[in-house]
Amino acid sequence: MSSTDVATVKKFLNNPDDLVPESLAGLEAAHSDLLRVDLENQIVVRRGAPTSGKVALVSGGGAGHEPLHGGFVGVGMLDAACPGAVFTSPVPDQMLAATKAVDGGAGVVHIVKNYTGDVLNFRLAAELAEDDGIQVESVLTNDDVAVEDSLYTAGRRGVGVTVLVEKIAGAKAAAGGTLAEVAGIARKVNAQGRSFGVALTSCATPTSGGPIFEIGSNEMEFGVGIHGEPGRRRERVKPAAEIVEQMTTAILGDLDAPSGSNVLAFVNGLGGTPLIELYLVYNDLTKQLERHGLTATRNLVGNYITSLEMAGVSITLLALDEELTMLWDAPVHTPALRWGT
Repeated sequence: MSSTDVATVKKFLNNPDDLVPESLAGLEAAHSDLLRVDLENQIVVRRGAPTSGKVALVSGGGAGHEPLHGGFVGVGMLDAACPGAVFTSPVPDQMLAATKAVDGGAGVVHIVKNYTGDVLNFRLAAELAEDDGIQVESVLTNDDVAVEDSLYTAGRRGVGVTVLVEKIAGAKAAAGGTLAEVAGIARKVNAQGRSFGVALTSCATPTSGGPIFEIGSNEMEFGVGIHGEPGRRRERVKPAAEIVEQMTTAILGDLDAPSGSNVLAFVNGLGGTPLIELYLVYNDLTKQLERHGLTATRNLVGNYITSLEMAGVSITLLALDEELTMLWDAPVHTPALRWGT
């Protein structure tokens, strides 16, 4: 096999520039009972929105992380999502169109991952929406403990906790929470959640045709970001139990979760890791939690925030209380999450 063959990554594409809109059209075709897609503005909107008197939730970010965010539009989660190009922030006009489409008069919460483009563009969209008389509260997610600053951020990256914020705040909004209450519970989830990711391989964007970074066959990136950003260090691959122990130690070293606490344990695949391995990671994680006197009373395992076809895993731990547990258990029906309905 030639070096050219090794570097080429095969993908199901027509025109690479059309991947995002064609994918969104497929999302609508598959889930038209839950959502609609406005291709002109490139936004995903909950079917039947706006809901009069309900606080609406809007999130967004670069495509390539599916099912984040469009896969979480529906009952009990997001009212709209704004996908940008692959690994590229959506623009303020998208965010403003989404905000207007779902405002039911009770205000809108923007859930923003801490990446510079997302932060700046959501901020501008919020200002424009408020000029139009729409109340907006912005909530920043910054749960990644791997590094303090990254190629894309000032401060910690927003990663796995974003899904938990969208679910729990979505439940609060569905229960009739006010704008301040919904934003408050979202900030509480972010404050009580921490994440850490590891990658075994790179991924390839539709236009690149090859890996976005090089990594040896016996190496892993410890603390990788969801765009392939470097982590804490590059090191040799080791047994999963050792990897999970190091990840858990990094998270719990930053999370104030006293012995005896209940947590939600979220094991997330980055797109190329099979479920058999994700459940192995979850099994090792429960052993580490037990060693620290913690109990995973709720969990989520699967591919929910991906990085195209990157082989890797992230762990998110959320310190639970009675309110957060109740809201997590509340009914949800979206393309990617469904229970209690």
